[in-house]
Amino acid sequence: MSNSAITHYKWRFFTAGGFDQVKLETGADLMHLDELDQKLWVALACPTTGLEFDPKTAALIDLDKDGRIRASELITAVKWVGGMLKNPDILVKCQSSLALSEISDSTAEGLQLLASATQIITDLGKASAGTISLEDVLDANKIFSNTVFNGDGVIIAESASDDATRKVIGEIAGIFGTVMDRSGKPGIDQSKADAFFTQAAAYEAWVKASEINADKIMVAGEATAAANTAVMAIKAKVDDFFGRCRLAAFDARTVPIMNRSELEYAALAGKDLSIHAGEFAHFPLAQISAGKALPLKSGLNPAHAAAVTALLEVAIKPLLGDKDELTEADWAALQGKLAAYNGWLLSKGGVQVEGLGIIRIREILASTAQGSITTLIAKDKALEQQVANISNVEKLLRYVRDIYLLCINFVNFKELYSGTEPSIFQCGTLFLDQRSCTLCLTVEDAARHASMAGLAGAYLAYVDCIRKGTGEKLSIVAIFSQGDDDNLMVGRNGIFYDRKGRDYDATITKILSNPISIRQAFWSPYKKLVRLIEEQIAKRAAAADSAANDRLAKTTEAVSTATSAQVQQKGIDIGMIAALSVAFGSIGTALAYFLGLFKGVPPWQLPLMVIGMALLVSGPSMILAYMKLRRRNLGPILDANGWAVNAKAKINVPFGTSLTEIATLPPGAHIDITDKYAEKSSIWPKVALVLFVVWWAWSYWTWVPPKSDESKNGNDSRTNSVPAVAATNAPAATPAK
Repeated sequence: MSNSAITHYKWRFFTAGGFDQVKLETGADLMHLDELDQKLWVALACPTTGLEFDPKTAALIDLDKDGRIRASELITAVKWVGGMLKNPDILVKCQSSLALSEISDSTAEGLQLLASATQIITDLGKASAGTISLEDVLDANKIFSNTVFNGDGVIIAESASDDATRKVIGEIAGIFGTVMDRSGKPGIDQSKADAFFTQAAAYEAWVKASEINADKIMVAGEATAAANTAVMAIKAKVDDFFGRCRLAAFDARTVPIMNRSELEYAALAGKDLSIHAGEFAHFPLAQISAGKALPLKSGLNPAHAAAVTALLEVAIKPLLGDKDELTEADWAALQGKLAAYNGWLLSKGGVQVEGLGIIRIREILASTAQGSITTLIAKDKALEQQVANISNVEKLLRYVRDIYLLCINFVNFKELYSGTEPSIFQCGTLFLDQRSCTLCLTVEDAARHASMAGLAGAYLAYVDCIRKGTGEKLSIVAIFSQGDDDNLMVGRNGIFYDRKGRDYDATITKILSNPISIRQAFWSPYKKLVRLIEEQIAKRAAAADSAANDRLAKTTEAVSTATSAQVQQKGIDIGMIAALSVAFGSIGTALAYFLGLFKGVPPWQLPLMVIGMALLVSGPSMILAYMKLRRRNLGPILDANGWAVNAKAKINVPFGTSLTEIATLPPGAHIDITDKYAEKSSIWPKVALVLFVVWWAWSYWTWVPPKSDESKNGNDSRTNSVPAVAATNAPAATPAK
């Protein structure tokens, strides 16, 4: 379908996750999916595994068997199942049974499906029901699975009615391997049977050729093979001997060299030689001289004496007669007599069946085994169409039950955003740190997944889950979208419940940290400051402790050498007092500077300034968190799992809040606040707070602005007018003399 295809179908949309998604509520909506612009699909591909979706149905939709379902494959599946039904509205009901009257009879394929479905329920004794379920089809498959003929073209030993044929089937399987039969038992198919009988015929023909031309090939009778083996075993050394002798005849100066030097023998003389004399196996077979014959009974290299003796007894005597030495001409004649045999060896056929032996092979070829096996395979394949029809009925029922579920988790994300049912990629719920996270996905490789999922901008925790009772393991990634991250760290344990309700021990192994909420962002700078102060205090305390230990060690050493009076004269550590003075002075200076910021500020405005300063400190963190929370996107998380998400599936604050629940007391719960281990609280902080509130209220209502210069000169507008007039009528003061 073209991405810009023109459609006249009236689509309806809904908004969720910050983007528009197509409504799929009727069979007509599904049947027109090929007309919907794929730019409006939420996803364009998804994996066939790692989902809460029937893997067998997914495998049927995955036409190219590459482990991924693409938009085109989903459209094909929807079109097919819709065409097999009279009313495609049935698809939105996701039912696992189907009335036979709902199967379309307007096409040849529909008629065949109807006939097959009718035959299945008839065979199961349920014809009166008029409906067929997926369980019925699976039961029919079980019937075929328990038979020796089931339409897959594979026969097992039990398929044969006689022992002779069963034995041959076993021999074929032992040599060429097996094919798994629908019954779950190993068997053979036509290709393996053909290969066996072809090899058997080739081997028999090869053996027969040696029998027909025995005078040329089997020159030593049954001993020919042994003779040839003896020749081949020593051939390289004999050829080397005669080659050296020819070189010696060409130039007598090479004789000492051809026989090896005394230095090489001297090197061996200093060693312990083995009884097999393997240390000089690379020396010549015998002493070299021009035109010399090879001695056969004496004067031989000890490393090869046994091989030469075997050559004499097994090959030379039967073919050339008894000899004391072998000339080069004799050697050529001996090899010539065995040339036909070696040529015959090179033409060997049927090597794979050779282990059965020629007697057994001829017995098999002479029997009716080949014809019987071919007949059995043909009988099995005759049921292929019937079994295929059952498979098509199963496919129809699986699509009727599952295709709509896939569409509302693929074309749109209705299940994810509706909140009524978890989507097919949500694998369960993680309980950890007084929170439950429902957006959990299975992952195979956390490191590889995190490299892509990190772009989602969400707080992700990778968790290893294990059921110790059964040893089942899985890895998940969970999204935390409420609360804070104070107690989330690698190594924390929780419980994970899968979609079947099974519980797993869960341990955090990796965290991708991102803002969880605006509230967390507000307190984040102060928490960081507190952690920094704690770290600094810990460092200073550790340093002080180390210094104190050093001083204690030095004091102890001094005590051992000084008098008690000298020790008591140590007195107060003046350096420590000076250090404390500097510390308190610094703190006082900082406090004075801080209080100086509030100089001249009306008392009632002090809380407002504190709030303003708090916002000034937390504002950047809150703004950054707000920006990141707005950008949280489910797409990279799913893409890292093999999806091809086609939309900005946002995880905004309201939606994120629905994905993670924080522990709250149930309505109407009674709380007993008595805690015998509660820390004793002082009343003075409360008193101070009340006094501060009263003071702030009083200062707000009674605060008088400072006098201006004009008021100081008697022009204060708030000055009583009567005193002013009196001052005017009063006699002038007499200047002082």
